[in-house]
Amino acid sequence: MATFLYKLGKLAFRRRHFVALIWVALLTLAGVGAASAPTAASSSFSIPGTEAQKAFDLLDQRFPGSAADGATARVVFKAPAGEKLGDAANKADIQDTVAAIKSSSKQVASVADPFVAKTISKDGTIAYSSAAYKVSSMELTDDDRDALQKVIDHAKESGLTVEVGGDALQAMPETGATEVIGIAVAAVVLVVTFGSLLAAGLPLLTALIGVGIGVSSITALANALDLGTTTSTLAMMIGLAVGIDYALFIVSRYRAELAEGREREEAAGRAVGTAGSAVVFAGLTVVIALVGLAVVNIPMLTKMGVAAAGTVAIAVLIALTLIPALLGYAGKRVHGRKARKAQEAEKDVRQDAEPKVNMGTRWARFVLRRPVAVLVTGVIGLGAMAVPVASLELGLPDDGVQPTDTTQRKAYDLLSDGFGPGFNGPLMTVVDAKGADDPKAAVDKVVSSIKDTAGVAAVTPATFNKAGDTAIISVVSKYKPSSVETEDVVHAIRDEGKDIKADTGAELSVTGSTAMNIDVSQKLNDALVPYLALVVGLAFLLLMVVFRSVLVPLKAALGFLLSVLAALGAVVAVYQWGWLGSLFGVEQTGPVMSMMPIFMVGVVFGLAMDYEVFLVTRMREAYVHGERPAQAIVTGFRHGARVVTAAAIIMIAVFAGFIGSSEQMVKMIGFGLAIAVFFDAFVVRMTIVPAVLALLGKKAWWLPKWLDRALPNVDVEGEGLAKHAPDERPDEDRELVKA
Repeated sequence: MATFLYKLGKLAFRRRHFVALIWVALLTLAGVGAASAPTAASSSFSIPGTEAQKAFDLLDQRFPGSAADGATARVVFKAPAGEKLGDAANKADIQDTVAAIKSSSKQVASVADPFVAKTISKDGTIAYSSAAYKVSSMELTDDDRDALQKVIDHAKESGLTVEVGGDALQAMPETGATEVIGIAVAAVVLVVTFGSLLAAGLPLLTALIGVGIGVSSITALANALDLGTTTSTLAMMIGLAVGIDYALFIVSRYRAELAEGREREEAAGRAVGTAGSAVVFAGLTVVIALVGLAVVNIPMLTKMGVAAAGTVAIAVLIALTLIPALLGYAGKRVHGRKARKAQEAEKDVRQDAEPKVNMGTRWARFVLRRPVAVLVTGVIGLGAMAVPVASLELGLPDDGVQPTDTTQRKAYDLLSDGFGPGFNGPLMTVVDAKGADDPKAAVDKVVSSIKDTAGVAAVTPATFNKAGDTAIISVVSKYKPSSVETEDVVHAIRDEGKDIKADTGAELSVTGSTAMNIDVSQKLNDALVPYLALVVGLAFLLLMVVFRSVLVPLKAALGFLLSVLAALGAVVAVYQWGWLGSLFGVEQTGPVMSMMPIFMVGVVFGLAMDYEVFLVTRMREAYVHGERPAQAIVTGFRHGARVVTAAAIIMIAVFAGFIGSSEQMVKMIGFGLAIAVFFDAFVVRMTIVPAVLALLGKKAWWLPKWLDRALPNVDVEGEGLAKHAPDERPDEDRELVKA
């Protein structure tokens, strides 16, 4: 592979005009496609195989046009101090508001009058009106939301307190500012790393081109493939981070090759042949992790993973072709002015000069002197951070974790005060009585059974469809929707359904947003182990091919698991326990988002393997070219530590920017990914990895002979490049060794 990429790098360098033109044409084509594509509604959210989804599907069949999974808006009214909502003026204002909501959008299916539905608190001061939409919240347009907001603003002018809960007003959080912050931090880090504005600008430029092509392609295909507006979020986040990183490694290696006295074209070829090989395999691990999300069998998650994987693939291709082409235009200006003068002064003594001792060299030598102490400290530190995972509670956050100044949170608190916390997430119980001899009697038995269930606060009368064979019963829990107690209530009702089916032939199922959240959490939990086995297993095989070793990939996988557990522990401590919550904008603790574990495994595993590949391949390259194991570790750190550090800081900056979001889920994702990258890059890859390699010595590169013969030789270290550079000076005194 190194030889192929070496030739590709030289070709791109020589034909730089043609290569640059191709990428500009692709960017233009994707942009035109995105601009001319029809506007796509947000992708529908479905969870195949869950009881809640089956119930939704049944309601669509038996209650046509009801849009059971449509968006909801729960408008909560509170009377002015000393007044009741039943007073003539207040009652008229509420009924006018209900009528205005009904006519605010064509997507509104129904709006309940609190005085007809009797949804007024016992003291007469708080009431709510439930509005149902024909489409899901992700399919509502900004015009629909704006129309609802105008009605609410007008209602407040009457003196009533009016707040809106539900998912109708939940638009996708804006992330543009956070991306700008991430890019700004990346620019500063790159300038400090390279000491050259031109060298710093190349990774930023190519990353933006890659993300532009990826996101524009997603937009162009969104309508045809039902990708929706949410699919590009992960693609943009990951594509930007890895795009900068991959270009950073190629440019850094090119500068190192120039510093050793090679000609520009040869330096570009060797940079792509060596660092480019690492980019290919690092990119493959990310792609495996993202595409592997399909194992969960949640269509939206699968689409997000595939879209992000496509953007990563584009980033890899850009690093291998566009970067060497742009380096052809840049010439030796990729070095800062001071660096160029220093190189000219040292030109005649390059062969006799000792390698420069930098921070990476000093750190590697420190670890080599105390490998056991460093290893124990790193493992105990991460182990201590992972302790909170034992208390992990998973769920999907509701409006109770919204900032206190939002209308959703205010509506949530008003409902809890007036009716009890369970009213914020009623359970929709569906009874399929088609197989019952007496459907009405079967439904009556269900209602009676549910009323006797522990934890149930209220049960509404059943609503039958026209055929009289299906009924909907609304059940209110005594506890808040995201609580463990409400989850127990759902399971208890479902368990009772088994007895009811045996006695009457009617089938009972529980759905609604609360039950759907519970089912999503369970589905993600069940998929975590198979997903982990698939991703880690495939990546283990891939890394075994790269490093020609069994122990190095094993150490990489174990280190990753340690860093992910530590990061999850930090998430639990901050967002579930509330430690340092004010620092990270946590206004209300609650369960950790059910998607976090599998999401962190997928994203962080791919990114963690980036640092493993980039750092350890440089060590293996030095070892294969004749250096002792300990010396190879120092060489790897001398060349790679600065670049890996810069790459990790950039990645952390991109993810940490999302902590400032107003959405609790986005905050949690940003914090979780940022802290995971920090642990993995600086504690695992930069500390534990060299300590383990120092203790293993030559055994680290052990590979059974039969396995050595079976595995393909991809030559990541560039051993085969020697024949393309017969006058190579740096390696002429070193003898190639067999791993």
